[in-house]
Amino acid sequence: MKVYRYLTGKDDVHFCARVSKALNEGYALYGGPTMTFNGTDVIVGQAIVKEAVEESELSEQFQRAYQLQFEKN
Repeated sequence: MKVYRYLTGKDDVHFCARVSKALNEGYALYGGPTMTFNGTDVIVGQAIVKEAVEESELSEQFQRAYQLQFEKN
């Protein structure tokens, strides 16, 4: 199963560290980064994906949200 995440935050060293951490955890960049301005700060985003081979790799929150998608349909 592929796991998708979209990281967002201020364009600063903390955002870069979050993306770097995810890459080191096995995620890969998905598409290009996005950028906008909220009137005060530049806000950036980056989609990332990871191939999760075991359900234990998925957070409980993700597992619940994923199951809800099937219950709605």
